[in-house]
Parts: sequence; structure tokens; C-alpha cells
Amino acid sequence: MIEARDVAFSYGDAEILRGVSLDVNPGEVVALVGPSGSGKSTLLYCLGGILRPSGGSVAIDGVDLSGMSDDDLTVLRADKCGYVLQFGRLVGELSALENASIPLRLTGLSRKQAERKAADALAEVGVEHLARRKTASLSGGEQQRVAVARAMVHRPKVVFADEPTGALDSANGRLVMECLTTLAKANDTALLVVTHDEGIAGRADRRIGIRDGIVDTGVAAFQPVAR
Repeated sequence: MIEARDVAFSYGDAEILRGVSLDVNPGEVVALVGPSGSGKSTLLYCLGGILRPSGGSVAIDGVDLSGMSDDDLTVLRADKCGYVLQFGRLVGELSALENASIPLRLTGLSRKQAERKAADALAEVGVEHLARRKTASLSGGEQQRVAVARAMVHRPKVVFADEPTGALDSANGRLVMECLTTLAKANDTALLVVTHDEGIAGRADRRIGIRDGIVDTGVAAFQPVAR
């Protein structure tokens, strides 16, 4: 589902990524782990079509992102990708239902159709009772579950999650990660998660270590995580 070959990225003269190659399969949960500043989040954004690599190639579901226009990338992200960030990045003045329906509205579904599917997505993560609440009034854990519903509502091919539990306590973090992994498996969605949390990484099928912008084979890269 994700194919990356020799991905490089620089900010000015600073090399952030230096030739990273990896694959992620449909329905697979992969944790990107490593120290702060190692390039994990930058790699995630390159793989997710948000940043353009300065070298190498990325393909999602067989579609090579290299050379795509900004408009085409926007369409691809809306169709094939979901995103969950550390602080949710919800629209606070909109309800949970309205937030969760945004990806579907972007594909052209009517408001009624989109909100019907969004209601089902909220139920899948256990927050259907909050559908009409503005997300600014929700707790951090509730907001992240709404963010998971929004990321999964259009049944994307791949979900990119950047420290999705980083701002939560351990109980809410486990709950959010359980929602993510359960839905990814149920929908055959590839899930790539950046995390510093060993417990969160432990829920992945594989972990890939990143250090100083390259794959760190000393972090049991590409090896199944012990259950």
C-alpha cells in the first residue's frame, strides 16, 4: 500500500532524511519509532503526500506521487488517505458529526449522506452520543476519537498518525490506539503511526526505527513486535 524508495528530505542545508526505503502492506499496522529529531514525522508527511521529498520516490496504492501537481495530490489525499495528528486538529466550532463528515463532503456527497456515514463512524469509536456537541467542548480523549472517526469515515487505503496519543493519559491513549488498530484491521487499511510510547508501538505488527534520517537496524527494524 505504501512503497518508499530512497526518500530524502532537506530543510535548506539541513538533511532530515537520507535515503529511507520501506513498504507497508494493506491492513498492516507499522510503528515508526526513534528519538526526537530523528526525522520520523518528516518521513510520515513525505509518505502521506503532505511534504514533497527532495529525492527518492513514494507510491500510495500503486500511484507514484512524484511529479503530481498540488491539485492531483489533494485529490489523492482526500480519496486514499486519512490523518490523525497529536492534537486532533478538529474544527472546534463544528460538531463532532460535522467534523467527521468533512472527508465525505470533500468527495461530493450531500450533507445528509455524509452525516449518515459520519454517524456510523462515530459509533465505531464509541462517541455517537457526542455527535451534536461542538468539538471544542470535548475532552482530549473524546476529540481524538472523533479525529479517528474522521480519518476512517471514507474507508481510506492508508492512515497516517503522528503521535496520536501524545497529548493523552495512558488510559485514553490505549483506547484511541485500540480504535485505530481495530478499524484498520477491519477495513484492510494500512496504518503508519509515529510514536514515542513503547506501549503504543507494542500494538503494531512491525516497528521501524528511524535515527538521524535513516532506518535504524539497531531498533529491531522490520521485525515483528513481540505480543
